[in-house]
Amino acid sequence: MIGIIAAMDIEMSDIKSKMTDAKQETVSGIEFTVGKLYGTDAAVARSGIGKVFAAVCAEIMILRYSPDIIISGGVAGALSDELSCTDLAIAESLVQHDMDTSALGDPVGLVSGINRIFFPVSDKYMPLLCTAAERCGVKYQKGVIASGDKFIGNASDKDRIRSAFDAIACEMESAAIAHVCYINGTEMLALRAISDSANASAKESYENVLEAAAEVSASVILEFVRGYSELHA
Repeated sequence: MIGIIAAMDIEMSDIKSKMTDAKQETVSGIEFTVGKLYGTDAAVARSGIGKVFAAVCAEIMILRYSPDIIISGGVAGALSDELSCTDLAIAESLVQHDMDTSALGDPVGLVSGINRIFFPVSDKYMPLLCTAAERCGVKYQKGVIASGDKFIGNASDKDRIRSAFDAIACEMESAAIAHVCYINGTEMLALRAISDSANASAKESYENVLEAAAEVSASVILEFVRGYSELHA
């Protein structure tokens, strides 16, 4: 089974429309749709915005449906100068940019207890995701995606996150999902289509580009699932 998580309905609607034999179940206020995508069992969910919603969603998905892999998709702000709107950021690792116990002498981003700053993604399925992006004709860049409970829309925050973590994109959920997957031993991938440049014009760009960026994310996820289904046929 594949698990797919996005924060908003607009990021998930195209994926749900392709599902067959779909049934809904609500757990902790989150609706999970379970069915098939290209013959593969799938559970998809709109988590809600932010790291807590994302973590709750990922934990429920793992415990209830036992997916082989979880994919975090949606939109993000670009931190890399190489990424423009509707391009794709593919995570090679993920970090929580707002995790900060540096006053205690820790590096910024360190998650205490498991002593990690960067959370891994699936080496096994990364090539399949890159192939999916290429088949969709989407320009992509691989690198660090940074998550935090703040919409980044100013130069100082953008520069801080980029400088601290060498991150290529910022959003509000994927690193929390990666954290949950890590402690549960579940494979995960994250991809984000660019909706804005995380600067002073971010709000206007986000509002204008959100729909197009969400379509890019969904199309690449669907192509990944198609490839996954062929691989496991």
